[in-house]
Amino acid sequence: MNKNKVATSKGSTRRDFIKKSALALGAFVIVPRYVLGGKGFIAPSDTLTKGIIGVGGMGRGHINYEGTKVLAMCDVDSNHLKDAIKLAGGNVRGYSDFRELIAQPDIDVVHIATPPHWHGIMSVMAAQAGKDVWCEKPMTKTIGEGKRVVEAMEQYDRMFRLNTWFRFKDNFYGMNTTVKPIKKAVDSGILGWPLKVTISGVTGFNWKFYWVGKTNLETMPVPQELDYDMWLGPAPYKPYNPHRVHTTFRGYWDYDGGGLGDMGQHYIDPVQYFLGKDNTSPIRVDVDCPQQHDDAVGTWRRIEFTYADGCKIILDGENKDATVPYIEGPHGKIYRGFKSDIPDILKVIDTMPDPVQQVSTFSESVITRKKFGLNELNGFRSATIVNMGKIALQLGRSLDFDPVKMEFINDESANRMINQPMRGPWKI
Repeated sequence: MNKNKVATSKGSTRRDFIKKSALALGAFVIVPRYVLGGKGFIAPSDTLTKGIIGVGGMGRGHINYEGTKVLAMCDVDSNHLKDAIKLAGGNVRGYSDFRELIAQPDIDVVHIATPPHWHGIMSVMAAQAGKDVWCEKPMTKTIGEGKRVVEAMEQYDRMFRLNTWFRFKDNFYGMNTTVKPIKKAVDSGILGWPLKVTISGVTGFNWKFYWVGKTNLETMPVPQELDYDMWLGPAPYKPYNPHRVHTTFRGYWDYDGGGLGDMGQHYIDPVQYFLGKDNTSPIRVDVDCPQQHDDAVGTWRRIEFTYADGCKIILDGENKDATVPYIEGPHGKIYRGFKSDIPDILKVIDTMPDPVQQVSTFSESVITRKKFGLNELNGFRSATIVNMGKIALQLGRSLDFDPVKMEFINDESANRMINQPMRGPWKI
């Protein structure tokens, strides 16, 4: 993008901004190129530039993404950073503090590929610095952080992509099809209403219960290459053990929520979409689970979400029913592999119009300023389902929820978990 066209709301350039402080992040606005050169204008030399925060796993897997060029990477593990820079060809700047990367004047998009306890803070700070944001799932670790991300993207006029894509492309888990014909079947009304969706191993979904924590962690010395204090960031201080960090962090409530936290939005977001629930949330969550440890994530048997109109999403951790359909309505069912007990369902689908086309390439979203298919608004709603489930599991009880106020009803303990304390100096 043409960096000379970038200005703050007070008229200062990104270069002026960076001179003020490499770490203090002010608010400014990138002028969309359709304003500069007419709608749809793309200069031949334009390439979106990207910085990646967290390159130990998913961030490393997205170094090459169409329409973008990686200029910078950040990781608190110097070995991860060194290996990722080498993988990118070597001509990439490296940082150990994400605030330095965000403050760089030549970066358009910040890709956040850290553990979830960092997603909210980094998304908001990147938006404040005038960057568009590509964030790994889950969108945020808490409901309150999700609210703040939604506010920040609107306040600073930023584009946001959540990195789960099944609502608009690729074969959906176990269905042998994309989500589009499933949505068309639901929209046709042939299944009746309300609908019950069961997400289980039987219907093609693996909750990855090996992503659980350990309750007897031994304190060990922090390796030289890791800035453990920065890795923890806003999370409560806990003595270092290698099982807390990198690929096994998912097993601890402070950083994620096991298989539900990591995989839940992949599975649940398309359900929100084809049920037409992108603007609301369930009104109740019921859980059947062993008592959870206060630090280490455990397994669960069943989680059930109920909407105001009677639709349900059931997460079956036990794979109890070998014949359960994926979607069940009063008039018909759809099973794994998109098989149905309605003989003419494919003919019905053929008569239905295609769903409204969604922007499925983030570079297009950034250039045109049209929202990505899975953005901060609908992403917040599907992330809220995941976070409702996590809170119910941790408390070990069913909860009622107000999808307008976005708070639990008559449950102070649950509401305290909407906005969880952050270790200083971090805040959102």
